[in-house]
Amino acid sequence: MEWRKCYLDVILVPLGLLITISYNVYLWHKVQTQPLSTIIGTNSIGRRLWVSSIMMDNDKKNILAVQTLRNSIMGSTLMATTSILLSAGLAAVISSTYSVKKPLNDAVYGAHGDFMVALKYVTILCMFIFAFFCHSVSIMFVNQVNFLINSPMDSMSIVTPEYVSELLEKGFLLNTVGNRAFYATMPMLLWIFGPVLVFLGSVTMVPVLYNLDFVFGNGGKGKVDLNCKGNDRAYA
Repeated sequence: MEWRKCYLDVILVPLGLLITISYNVYLWHKVQTQPLSTIIGTNSIGRRLWVSSIMMDNDKKNILAVQTLRNSIMGSTLMATTSILLSAGLAAVISSTYSVKKPLNDAVYGAHGDFMVALKYVTILCMFIFAFFCHSVSIMFVNQVNFLINSPMDSMSIVTPEYVSELLEKGFLLNTVGNRAFYATMPMLLWIFGPVLVFLGSVTMVPVLYNLDFVFGNGGKGKVDLNCKGNDRAYA
């Protein structure tokens, strides 16, 4: 009897998560093998060239560098704040005794037991906390770049454009992971109203993200050496 109540949750929710995870694995594979075919890979190459350009001509571009990094930090801060506020709201709902914790039994398919309701809220809460963590660490790395990018360049300097680029890429990688976790949580929020909406939301999100993540029309099938030095570029 219990299986008949929760079989939709057991099947559709993991299937929706699997669709989202599979798409992101495919995207990561494309970023590694054909970076110019993706927005993430193209932007990564551009950031490395930007760091080299800024550090080579730091006297004229130091203010531009600080302003650009500040804008990036503001974006991560907004996402981190949104994630933690939603987490706090969900935590308040979980700890409350109000009827808002109870789904609309007559209108929602899937399990309605206390355990399943708690599982829904805790799962969504953990995903928001994970997104907050990624954005917080991303801000830490970009703040480090904010100082190091204005370091004086000389032959004995241990702060090189390659090192600063690596820190910046770590920051943006964590920012991307945090955004992806946040996006994946959006369909999971619909789990409160039933597992069918989770599956439909995940299926709908994949083509939307695909059109945002991939570059069309330039045939970017080449591999790129991301370890650029100075303004040298290596395309294969």
